[in-house]
Amino acid sequence: MKTYRFDRLSSLDDLALHDEPVPTPQRGEVVTRIHAVSLNYRDLSVVLGNYVHAVTPGLVPCSDAAGEIVAVGEGVTAWKPGDRVMSTFHPRWFGGRPHRTMGGEVYGSHQDGWLSEYKLCSQEAVVAVPPGVSFEEASTLPCAGLTAWTSLSGHPPIRAGHTVLTLGTGGVSVFAVQLAKLFGATVIGTTSSDRKGEVLKSLGVDHVVNYAAIPAWGAHVKKQITGGLGVDCVVEVGGAGTVNQSLTAVRWGGEVVLVGFLTSDNPGMDYFQLKGSGATVRSIGVGDRAGLEDLARVVAGGRLKPVIDKVFPFGEAKAAFEHLKAARHIGKVVVSVA
Repeated sequence: MKTYRFDRLSSLDDLALHDEPVPTPQRGEVVTRIHAVSLNYRDLSVVLGNYVHAVTPGLVPCSDAAGEIVAVGEGVTAWKPGDRVMSTFHPRWFGGRPHRTMGGEVYGSHQDGWLSEYKLCSQEAVVAVPPGVSFEEASTLPCAGLTAWTSLSGHPPIRAGHTVLTLGTGGVSVFAVQLAKLFGATVIGTTSSDRKGEVLKSLGVDHVVNYAAIPAWGAHVKKQITGGLGVDCVVEVGGAGTVNQSLTAVRWGGEVVLVGFLTSDNPGMDYFQLKGSGATVRSIGVGDRAGLEDLARVVAGGRLKPVIDKVFPFGEAKAAFEHLKAARHIGKVVVSVA
């Protein structure tokens, strides 16, 4: 089988194609023939050296994929050959509190990921692809889709009458827009591009803020759009470079959900702003298997269609990474394997 690995971790040029044997499932394991893999910003950060944890070189990248079961090991009762499945971001976090070793089991940074023609894993590490959903669409759900779902599932979860602020047009933010509108919330979206702003409006965003034209967008959102009240939830994907603006935009009693980071710039956080915001700051790590199954049921209802910016053939995987790095995409970047 053909498998991609980052033989070193210095640049995207380190991505190399290898010939490796198709794995054989042991007890409790399944082999999936992969049809589609979607990319996340963390896949870039691993190879470019700004990931938040130490990583292992030489691994197969990518955590998110969808395909069909082609072989099962002894004792496998959950699946049979021909079943359509997608990966889970955390292969052993089934629900409840995260387990102690979860951070050391993530695909692409601590163990081999899914950018390959075949993948061996536990029968518990995949879930069913929703009916009527393509492999390309399903591959976008395990990280970006589930992260957005988890972001909006706080205490209380986002519902009609709430206001949600999303940042940019990456995969998590676009999913958050779609889900928040599905829940009946008002959505405010930021972007630096008028073109992207029009796309956000087409997805249902009620107010678009161009942060290039309005650098103090947090105050603008709070004072000009919400009349001084602030938003109920900020899906904070920017990280240290944007969190202070998010704290300005949120309402007293609202929530800033820390999803990830898109820059290593760190101006520091003002404790008095944090305290004075009156908000809950919740850090999340994508989500558990139960959450992915909940999201799959929503997608199965046909009311949410994942937004895919571009699909690259398997032989052009490096170009897919470069497209993601250029940050001109809206939604998800996908590699078609089969």
